[in-house]
Amino acid sequence: MPNTQSIKLALGLIFALQGHVLAGSEPPTPAPTPAASGDWCQWLQNKPGMLYKNKENPFLQSFQLGGRFQYQASYLDGEDVNGRDFNDTYDEYRRVRLEVKTEFLKYFSAKIGINVVNDERRNDENLEWGYSTFDEAYFSFDIKKAFGAGPLDALKLNYGRFKFNMTEEVHMSSKDIFTVERSAITNKLYGVNNRPSGITLDGELDKWSGTLGIFSGDENSEFIGGWSDGLAYYFSGAYAHSEQWRFILDFVKNEPSGEDDFLGYDWATAMNAVYEEGRFGTLATLVLGGNNDATAERGGSFHGLVIMPWYWVVEDKLQAVFQYQYSGSSQDQGIRTNSRYVRSAHDAGVSVNGGRGDELHSLYAGLNYHICGDNAKIMTGIEYSSLNTPKGDVNALTYSVAFRTFF
Repeated sequence: MPNTQSIKLALGLIFALQGHVLAGSEPPTPAPTPAASGDWCQWLQNKPGMLYKNKENPFLQSFQLGGRFQYQASYLDGEDVNGRDFNDTYDEYRRVRLEVKTEFLKYFSAKIGINVVNDERRNDENLEWGYSTFDEAYFSFDIKKAFGAGPLDALKLNYGRFKFNMTEEVHMSSKDIFTVERSAITNKLYGVNNRPSGITLDGELDKWSGTLGIFSGDENSEFIGGWSDGLAYYFSGAYAHSEQWRFILDFVKNEPSGEDDFLGYDWATAMNAVYEEGRFGTLATLVLGGNNDATAERGGSFHGLVIMPWYWVVEDKLQAVFQYQYSGSSQDQGIRTNSRYVRSAHDAGVSVNGGRGDELHSLYAGLNYHICGDNAKIMTGIEYSSLNTPKGDVNALTYSVAFRTFF
């Protein structure tokens, strides 16, 4: 059950600030309305959830509502560890979220989001609508704006419940990613419970930007957890070499306490490079890390490589994407496939060894049609994956189609 006291405290602060507008201040900016021409796409991209914006108000500078809706369907055609053919069809409300963003007291901001669907039908469980879990929920203080920060261009302190960003695929929002699902090695680094509580410090200087963070992963935390469940120390740095090239390094060292381990591994680093020129772009990620599982066959080191080029067949409308992924481990079951959909529920007797093995190859090809930029798009993809397990190989073809929109 949700911690209702924490929810009321967090949301109450925002709504209290919303109503605390000084008499005689400039009138608030009204919410955008659709253009007279009926261009709904322009309206959707123009922040229709911005209910209030007034930088001159000393108490509340902005208040914005947002949401995202992501639905997908997939057909899986596979061969299990015993050479048995199987196939399954899935459809899923992948993400449905509501969020609030606000700026207040000149130097502070907050973001609070909740998931309003829990769709576990792929695991033969239920589809449930209504409050499910908190997504992100954090507060920020702009140090640079309040006190200055010497030579730095930006400096901000954040505290709360965060999305854990390891690899460039995760740095990209689910609203923006190019594949229906992120790669398996990326999801491994993302963590088991990828909304830990923490404190981060963000800074920028010229072409450099970076984040230092300390996180604590309580799997039972409903809102913002405590600090008694182990710690993870995090660094992310980015360098914009030119308009075409950008480099990102992510690193985390995990020190879990007992069973509360939001990462599921001991340490990891991801070296990312992004190149974009005209209609063409590519992302490359190299991963190294060490497992911390007490079970010998799931321990040892792991590594991975992701290469993802894309091309705009029709500029800003039709995007072709290709992705190759390799991941491996020193032990028999040190890496794992994505939970969608090789590890999902199958007919009785089908064995995929829980999606665990020591070598995984996957190839993905997809087309994304942008109806209204990333605000409304249709994604299609075909992925072939081959996993080597101690019991035999698991091979699968997954055909997917998805619709994603947000405001």
